[in-house]
This record gives sequence, C-alpha cells and structure tokens, in this order.
Amino acid sequence: MFVIDLFRQLDPVVQALLAGVFTWGITALGAALVFLTRRVSAALLDAMLGFAAGVMIAASFWSLLLPAIELSERLGYRGWVPAAVGFLAGGLCLRAVDQLLPHLHPRLADTEVEGIPTTWRRTTLLVLAITLHNLPEGLAVGVAFGAAAAPTGVASGATLAAAVTLAIGIGLQNFPEGVAVAMPLRREGVTAWKSFHYGQLSAAIEPVAAVAGAAAVVAVESLLPFALAFAAGAMVFVVVEELIPESQRGGHGDLATMMTLVGFVIMMTLDVALG
Repeated sequence: MFVIDLFRQLDPVVQALLAGVFTWGITALGAALVFLTRRVSAALLDAMLGFAAGVMIAASFWSLLLPAIELSERLGYRGWVPAAVGFLAGGLCLRAVDQLLPHLHPRLADTEVEGIPTTWRRTTLLVLAITLHNLPEGLAVGVAFGAAAAPTGVASGATLAAAVTLAIGIGLQNFPEGVAVAMPLRREGVTAWKSFHYGQLSAAIEPVAAVAGAAAVVAVESLLPFALAFAAGAMVFVVVEELIPESQRGGHGDLATMMTLVGFVIMMTLDVALG
C-alpha cells in the first residue's frame, strides 16, 4: 500500500503527528457541514454517534488491548496484568479529568454543565466536551505508531499497517464529533465560520496527544503494553460515559444501537483485513 510505504520512511513521532493531523482534519470536515445546512436531523446525528461508539469499542480491543496482552507476554509480564492495570488507569484518569474540567455535552441545557463551577461561555464548554473525547483518541494513535516502531512491538505483531488502520478508524468516527459541536452552535445563530472554527478546534488536541504517546513509548519500550491498555481504557470510558448516552438522547435509540454494531464490525474488519 502506497501510504504504508511512504510512512515507513518517516520517524515514528512524525508518523504519529501526520496521523493526528489526519484525524483532526476529518473532524474539521464534519464541522464544515455548517456551510451547507443549519441543522442535521436528530436521527442522523444519533446514528453517527452510535457508529462512532462502535468504532471506538472495536479499536479499543483489536488495536489496543489485544496487542497489549501479546506484548506483555514478550516483555516477561503476566499477560493480563499490564492490560488490566493500564485499562483501569486510563478510565480513572479520564474520570478525574471529567470531574475537574468544565464542559457541556451537546444537546444539554446550560444548567447541566459538568466539572468545577465556571462562568465560561456555552461555546467554550461544548468544545471542551468534545476535546475530552479526542484526547484518548490522539493518544491511542500515537501509541500505536510507537508500538509499530519498537522491536518488541514488531515481534508481537504490532505493524505500521495496523497503526494506519487505527488512524483511519479514528478518523471515521471523528466526523460526527465535528458535526456534534458545530451544528448546535449554527442552529443557535452562531455564524457558519465561527461554528466551523469551534467544531474543528475540538480535535486540535489529537496531534499533540499523538506525538506525546508515540514519543513516550519510543523512549521507554517497557511502557508499551501499559500505554496501549491505558489508551483503551480512556476510550472505553468516553464511549460509556458520553457517546452512548448522547446517541440515545434524540429519541432514536434503536437506530443508534444498530449503528453501534455496524461501527464495531467495520472497525474490526479494517483491523483484521488491513492490520
């Protein structure tokens, strides 16, 4: 594959940076829908959020947890220990951030702000809510590229193709997240350009997190299984805490559930077929 061959010549941190920019760009593409319409139907938004949840669940296992278990055994750990410790640590870390960072989920009233009390504007709180989604996604992409460059990772089956596949999957599910931030703002009367700006800004953290994740595991190879599982735990927390509940709020729960299954199958197929 041309993309794989091109990436192979680059430093893993640069690979992670480019992948993070790609996933950021897909979020911007979703936010750009505000230039075409003021609103997206609740059914479509619920379906997209359900699809995003399915992609993240599948990526958490096939691209992160399973490689973490295989790497653990090669590094001399009990196979389940780094996976369990890292997974729980990732979820607890995101829980702490969720408790502290002021944010507001799309389609909720201003009175339902989470985190510490604040006087920040609604637009800022909406952006921060999706930024919280995107932090573990960027980290997952970076760790995957770092694993593909580490000798132990390669020996355990972590490949550049698998990392690229994960980036593609994360990109697919970033599209509805861009829509979820930008469209409510546009509907409330914010200009198209401002709505787009806030929508794409929510994913600006992804290249930063990707670079940090790749640099950490390249520098300290023994962190690899813990880092992979940490990213998985953080992503599953986001799915259970935010994506699935949000996909059920618009009154199309059955559709969202079916699209979660579709998203899972598509990501699983991508990982197995291309990774």
